[in-house]
Amino acid sequence: MGVHEPDDVVRLLYDLGCKRAAALVVRSPFTATVEIRRAADESGVALLGLARKASWAQVAAMLRTLLVEGDIGDISPQTLGGMLTGDLFALANAVAALLDAPVTIEDRSSRVLAFSGRQDEADQSRVETILGRRVPEGFTLGLARNGVFERLHRGHAPVYVDPLHDETMTVPRVALAVRAGDEILGSIWAAVTGPLSQERTQALIDASKVVALHMLRLRAGADVERRLRADLVSTTLEGGAGAPEAIARLGLVGQPAIVLALGLFGGSDADPSTENGPRRVADRQRVADALAMHLSAVQTRSAVALVGDVTYGIVPMPGSRADCLERSIRVASTFLERTGQRVDAAIGIGPLALDGSGLSSSRDGADRALRVLLANGGARRVATAEDVHVDSLMLDLADLAAARGDVATGPVARLLNYDAWHQSQLVHTLSCWLDAFGDVGAASAMAYVHPNTFQYRLRRVAEVGEINLDDLARGSRQCCNSGSTRPAP
Repeated sequence: MGVHEPDDVVRLLYDLGCKRAAALVVRSPFTATVEIRRAADESGVALLGLARKASWAQVAAMLRTLLVEGDIGDISPQTLGGMLTGDLFALANAVAALLDAPVTIEDRSSRVLAFSGRQDEADQSRVETILGRRVPEGFTLGLARNGVFERLHRGHAPVYVDPLHDETMTVPRVALAVRAGDEILGSIWAAVTGPLSQERTQALIDASKVVALHMLRLRAGADVERRLRADLVSTTLEGGAGAPEAIARLGLVGQPAIVLALGLFGGSDADPSTENGPRRVADRQRVADALAMHLSAVQTRSAVALVGDVTYGIVPMPGSRADCLERSIRVASTFLERTGQRVDAAIGIGPLALDGSGLSSSRDGADRALRVLLANGGARRVATAEDVHVDSLMLDLADLAAARGDVATGPVARLLNYDAWHQSQLVHTLSCWLDAFGDVGAASAMAYVHPNTFQYRLRRVAEVGEINLDDLARGSRQCCNSGSTRPAP
């Protein structure tokens, strides 16, 4: 870090060569002079360039993942414990045969990674787990209350779990944490008829070590691939000097494309230190993987990555601008329909980018559309940047007012003060009336009150706020006739 000048790099390469270092990483852009190339050749130290936007923390995380390969043997696609590397389903069946019981292999968030046969011998809770590919929340809460997870994560021996006091779990379980050193990778769960014998207990402990090797191998490959793709997508969407190379590596050179931005309702709560943090992170990654599969069926060159709290998709869209927008809406809507209520998400759609240079602007539009959708709490789940242009400007104005410390004045201030003192909903009433362009029937439905009650509240709005609603109604009709989605301010 902090090394920029060619002479410094030359000296450092020779110094590192004496210390038998494998590589030196310098931040790009960096020009490899003749002297630098000679020093790299003579010292035997590889010289690597780090992308401008990448952080050293990302490099450290990637190297840690790659170094795990050294602990689990040859990285070629051979076998571990007699089974093809990464085939957790075959491994689950092997463990089930050793224990004579149906088995699931789960990650740290109780998401099912693989399961064996003979699941019909278990109970309703196991059936729900297999179908949903995740342990039901009620079941995990019961296990947490009984201290099962605490015993599972603290100890190194299998934990026997008696049936819970409900109708879904009627068969006992034996569980064992899968570890790599001090890190817990997941767990193995077997539905048993009673406590395991000493021989089968030892068999489960031995099997967990093999499961750990397979899980490490899978994670190493998946993590590197995801990080690389996330870096390429992020660099592409940010624009700048590194974007052309990233676009070329994604295979998107010269192709018109649209950016989709997917976000989950519920805010940014992916902090791993919180109770629900790991599960929230896993949910976002699961949705990102599902969107990647969906878009690859639509357009094989689509690129998807989870960047922060948002999943971005770059979808090549050949054809006219109008057709592209229509198709992008259909693609986004179909994904949310297929995932159903299991994915509480919204998708913002950016404008069409005719080539790679416009992808940054398309991303900005997708972000604005997504922000409006999330702010509206699920009233709509898909929108283009054009659909919500005025709503986006209103949010920008709110940000500006908050940044300057502005406070409400005039009619709005009077309505806010009245609501605060009388626990009324005059501001909400006015908002519904404006959103409905002065249509009392539609506005009363938005407010979930009878039209007569809404009419009374509307009169109170006019009295308390000292507002001429006739002028507002005229503005609403003019705005509606002009094709806008919201009354003029």
